[in-house]
Amino acid sequence: MARVGTSDRNFYDRSYFNAHDRDGGTMLITGMGVYPNLGVTDAYAIVRRGDIVRSVRFSDALEQRDLNLRVGGYRVEILEPLRRIRIVCEHDDLGFDLTWDGSFPAVNEEPHTILSGNRPIIDAQRFAQVGSWTGTLHVDGAEIAVDPAVWLGTRDRSWGIRPVGEADPPGRAAAEGSGGFWWLYVPLRFEEFTIIVIVQENPDGFRTLNDATRIWRDGRVEQLGWPRVHIRYRSGTRHPVSARLDLTTPDGKPLEVEIRPHTFIPLHIGAGYGGDPDWQHGRWMGRDWSSSVRYDLGDPEIAARIPWGVIDHVGQARCGDQEGWGLFEHASMGRHDPTGFADWAAVAP
Repeated sequence: MARVGTSDRNFYDRSYFNAHDRDGGTMLITGMGVYPNLGVTDAYAIVRRGDIVRSVRFSDALEQRDLNLRVGGYRVEILEPLRRIRIVCEHDDLGFDLTWDGSFPAVNEEPHTILSGNRPIIDAQRFAQVGSWTGTLHVDGAEIAVDPAVWLGTRDRSWGIRPVGEADPPGRAAAEGSGGFWWLYVPLRFEEFTIIVIVQENPDGFRTLNDATRIWRDGRVEQLGWPRVHIRYRSGTRHPVSARLDLTTPDGKPLEVEIRPHTFIPLHIGAGYGGDPDWQHGRWMGRDWSSSVRYDLGDPEIAARIPWGVIDHVGQARCGDQEGWGLFEHASMGRHDPTGFADWAAVAP
């Protein structure tokens, strides 16, 4: 977009992808964004193997000359709209040439709004899809063949308003705060259908976003009611070890999804999402900028940062007699009455 329908500096338009090999050994998260009102475009790629996370990032001035989706050594190619996409990252420490194949039709999600007082700090829309990957991945000298029989993932395309670039003045929001943030995003791929559940709640449990759908291969979309979410956390932490989603089909029958989270990547450690002190999406880094950083999640200093942001887990699921895989994205910070967390320091017993 050469010019967007708002002067809000926080307007963004971004693609997100993840890929995993289902055995818990390797997880990739990557994406590219444009920020027309900041004049910036950027991309990131982050891979976890064991406790080691490798992150590469690219940023540049946004030029409005063509529709090529590229920045530095990173590019996105639309091979077949809403179905097949190629993403390429060229960097000595982390690179890939991967092709996405959507397993089910993409689906629109409910609009996402978060207010700070009366001001929207997030006012966004996105569509999502589950699928598989083909290609090659290399990280820190190791080359990995990406076989679609093994490598699955999810993707989304979102646009609207969210905090990007340099931070706004803290003001009242920083002084008084919201009291907490609780978020759950679960897109899952099964053999016959995909299920996408999104839940956001205030500290008192009041639900501000509720979206539960099942998408069939022929494009049919079923609403699955008001999910009841049950998460078991590891004692002394807020790290999820299992979850159950109690859903309801359109004819009123119960539909239960059991989920076991596996390896995870904190989006605020190397991927540029909220709370990342090293780099955040949309920040002006100068022209033709790139970086490469290695994080050890076993390092106590890094590990202490993990709970304070949104965390993406590989999710293994079961719905009836079907096994599924996908994303279990969760954040629980501050007070959340439904799970018994009274304040920012509270953890599971």
